[in-house]
Amino acid sequence: MAALPWTTAHSVALQLPSMCLLDFSRAAEGRPLLVCAPYALHRAQIADLAPGHSLMEALQKAGFARLYLTDWHSAAPEMRYFSVDTFLSDLNVAVDTIGPPVDLAGLCQGGWLSLLYAARFPGKVRRLVLAGSPVDVSVPSELSRMVASLPQQGFEALVRQGDGTVSGKQMLKVWSIPFSLLDVEAALQRRLDRESEDARALLDRFRHWDSDPLDLPGTYYLEVTDWIFRQNRIAAGHFVALGRKIDLAAVKLPVFLLAAENDIVVPPDQAFATMRLLGTRPAWLQRETEPCSHLGLFMGRRALAGSWRRIARWLQSDLGETASERSPISA
Repeated sequence: MAALPWTTAHSVALQLPSMCLLDFSRAAEGRPLLVCAPYALHRAQIADLAPGHSLMEALQKAGFARLYLTDWHSAAPEMRYFSVDTFLSDLNVAVDTIGPPVDLAGLCQGGWLSLLYAARFPGKVRRLVLAGSPVDVSVPSELSRMVASLPQQGFEALVRQGDGTVSGKQMLKVWSIPFSLLDVEAALQRRLDRESEDARALLDRFRHWDSDPLDLPGTYYLEVTDWIFRQNRIAAGHFVALGRKIDLAAVKLPVFLLAAENDIVVPPDQAFATMRLLGTRPAWLQRETEPCSHLGLFMGRRALAGSWRRIARWLQSDLGETASERSPISA
């Protein structure tokens, strides 16, 4: 299948083993914002689906002159041993290339990766946005229940079947219930005139994006399903990232949490449970609920014009933080 063309103009800032760092900037100066796409089922065009349905386009219009996105690679055989640490390491190289400190916005599973990164390298992140992000899975969701109900041997079998990688097509079958996208298609059809050329183009792009999933490294896949969704290591304080145990209570930077009201993947109670784990002062914690489903958080017109505009204003506002209030950059 041919790659889905991008919506918003950009360049490739950096090629890394796990990703391309895409540069959507319109100026050389300004505070940088890095959007961390999820590395789960679908490609990073979740953040740039179509005109009017693009987070990157919306953030540009909101005034972000320096804007970047992680475009994670589908796993080739040589990537089969890539781990969570591999992705944290490459994310660190990307941040160093952009120039820390950055503002970091994690989408869905890009959120827990962004949170781990901010905890591991506190001086390199100024503010953090977690949008529809699972962290504390002791608060259940359809996704966490499904992972808990399946034996670990089943996940290991998927890895063996793929000779060390996990097929995106196979994952779509396993996660068919929580990641059903039929409701999204129906919403798009209701919102637009289905006979119009724009509506047909939008639905075609959505179906193309949905039918072209990412393959994942087996090591990473087993770590995520076991450590994060079965053992809940991040929330429990047992996750070791690049040699250091992660303590979320030590995360003191400003954080904005965004949840979808009708989200069966990461329901609001789970998305907001992260707040009680952080050491951030209450005045620097923000939360917002958008009346949409999971994917609507990242590509829905209402969310882009509503919550993401408020997030943009929050990122651009003066909260009074000083360098002395942030931890020093960790090596």
